[in-house]
Amino acid sequence: MQNLPIYISIVFALTTFLTVGLFYRATNNSKVSLLILFSWLALQTFIGLSEFYTVTKTGQPRFLLMVLPPILFIAGLFITTKGRQFIDSLDIQKLTLLHTIRIPVEIVLFWLFVGKTIPELMTFEGRNFDILSGLTAPIIFYFGFVKKVFNKKVILLWNILCLGLLVNIVANAVLSAPFPFQKFAFDQPNIAILYFPFNWLPSCVVPIVLFSHLVAIRQLLIQR
Repeated sequence: MQNLPIYISIVFALTTFLTVGLFYRATNNSKVSLLILFSWLALQTFIGLSEFYTVTKTGQPRFLLMVLPPILFIAGLFITTKGRQFIDSLDIQKLTLLHTIRIPVEIVLFWLFVGKTIPELMTFEGRNFDILSGLTAPIIFYFGFVKKVFNKKVILLWNILCLGLLVNIVANAVLSAPFPFQKFAFDQPNIAILYFPFNWLPSCVVPIVLFSHLVAIRQLLIQR
């Protein structure tokens, strides 16, 4: 990844810190949440710098260390009483604004495509329409929570649709990575996520975005 301009890494790192900061605000400034997130980022920094993830021809996909712990942690929050109490205490308005970080993420992905480290299908010029989530988040926040023009059904539908956009790009990203089950982009695989700091995308940024949608959907369904 030495061929990439340094500003791409800097912008992405700042985007990750912004994501964590916005989520921290949504937790009502929970220092425990902040500690967990920064500890996880520190661990992923060490693993990413060691190039552990770049070894993809092993029996057990190493990238699972990026994505499986956050998924299990999120699942644990939803299936435990204390976890659900934490979920229901989160500020859904601030979680809605958090999705604006998908705009700089998409810009970074485009730069990575230009730098020949991810395929075009992972950008807004390909199969990735996730930037729409970031562009519409301020609209949903303003008309849904400030002006209250949009009712809860509209906000719920928006979260479901944006969750679908997230699942779409995640699926394409995984299936275009140089893993044994790769299905797309053999001419230019998705290798960026195997290196620091871009391994923060699947290990931290995407799980936070996913969790934010799931929290909002749960809260909106409960309030109906």
